[in-house]
Amino acid sequence: MTKIFYLILFTLCCYACNQLQSASNIFTENNENSNLQTDSIHYHQLYIKANEAKIFCQENNYNTDYCLLINLSKHSGKKRFYLWDFEKGKAIDSGMVSHGCFDNPWGQTSTKEKASCSNVENSHASSLGNYKIGERGVSEWGIKVKYTLYGLDKTNSNAYKRIIVLHSWNMVSEDEVYPDGTPEGWGCPATSDEFLTRIDKKLRTSKRPVLLKIFQ
Repeated sequence: MTKIFYLILFTLCCYACNQLQSASNIFTENNENSNLQTDSIHYHQLYIKANEAKIFCQENNYNTDYCLLINLSKHSGKKRFYLWDFEKGKAIDSGMVSHGCFDNPWGQTSTKEKASCSNVENSHASSLGNYKIGERGVSEWGIKVKYTLYGLDKTNSNAYKRIIVLHSWNMVSEDEVYPDGTPEGWGCPATSDEFLTRIDKKLRTSKRPVLLKIFQ
């Protein structure tokens, strides 16, 4: 009788463990599907913006091999800076990038979930729109390389006056840090040293202007 009792108890325990494992698997699967769905939405948005960029480059005699895209609708702890290959129709590299702190403390991650954008001088915010990537120069930050950015739209027309440039920053990680965010600066798109090193190799050899498109 005792043996039967323990056998029944063991069977019940095994059943309970299996049920808990199944519930855990469903929870994990749901979370993964949710993340994949979010990433899918962002990539669909990226694809649309890339097509807009391609048309702009074709019509304005810009580099039609590739462009740079920044999606500020994504969490700052995730990679959201893309090197887009027009011929392949996909991103061939991606990296982390900071956005402006706006009226929050410099170097913090106050707006990691949603960047505040503005074209106003001294706003310390990022500006949306198309940019012409200009002259290569010496930076005080990161790998000591910067590129002047010229705003081409009403939403970023003050970029040059605001000294908004593309540069690297040692506070920007090469790897994703989500759910943490990327430290925020004064509006410049600052990347990791490693990512800018890779981008710099392409920008230096481009015969025509390269487009940077920042969107949200």
